[in-house]
Order: sequence, then C-alpha cells, then structure tokens
Amino acid sequence: MPRVYVALGANLEHPKTQLDNAVAALSILALENRLHVSPYYRSVPMGDVVQPDYVNAVVSFDTELAPLALLDALQHIENTQGRVRLERWGPRTLDLDLLLYGNENIDIPGLKVPHYGMKERSFVLVPLAAIAPSLILPCGTAITSLIDAKMLSELQQLGIDH
Repeated sequence: MPRVYVALGANLEHPKTQLDNAVAALSILALENRLHVSPYYRSVPMGDVVQPDYVNAVVSFDTELAPLALLDALQHIENTQGRVRLERWGPRTLDLDLLLYGNENIDIPGLKVPHYGMKERSFVLVPLAAIAPSLILPCGTAITSLIDAKMLSELQQLGIDH
C-alpha cells in the first residue's frame, strides 16, 4: 500500500476546526484509520489577494485508493466542508493537496504528483518534515535539505498536538 502525504490549509470559517474536521475525514481513508498529523502552523497567504492568514498542516497515511480515486475523495472532503473555487490563491474553507503518492511520479490530466509547488512552500515543507524527517522525494532529494532558516521563520507553530 502506498504511503501518501496530503497538505491541508484553511483560512475561513474557523480554520483550526476546518483542519480538525478534515483530519477526521482523512482518517477514514487511511488503512486501519491510522494517520500521522503534523503540528498546525500559521502562514501568510500566497499571491496578491487580501485575506486572513492560513492554518496549515500535513498528514500521511497508507491507503488502498488509486491516485485518481484518492483525488476524488480529497475533493469530496473539500466540497463537504464548503470549498468554493472562486479565484486562484484566494481564501478558502479547506484546501487538500495530494503531495506524494508513494514514490510515484504521476502526470495525468487533473493530477500531478509530486505536487508541483511543494519544494518552494514553507507551509508544506516544514509540516512535512515534522512528520517525515527522513523522507526522500521521488527525485532523490531529502526533504530536510529543502528547508532553510527563512522558511522556518515564516511559520508560527500553533502548538496543537494530535
């Protein structure tokens, strides 16, 4: 069974609660309901849209779902929690991004894994390294080699344990 990593982000309608609800929904997709959850972090939004700060995390779990079935399940969770896609990098109740699906490289319409922007985003790399510090990406890069002091300073850990 592949180990998958999913990034979570929210900045509308009680973001911490949105992430808590997403973690509960994702645990159902995990084999034996076993899921590893990073600490929650506060981050500044990307882009030029004025909006509240985000709460971000990363989860990992093993799943029997094929990549597209997992993507469908993630989008269903987003929609159930009120996700509306109005503008790129705009505010949202919940964003779930499939970062990694085992060690696979997937490039099909609607799904690119590893996630295209994960190597540059502190709000992905820092929580990912928190739950998988020895992770090696499919390209052979160690996750910890991508994190610098600037990235660490961009995030505020919220001290929520799971």
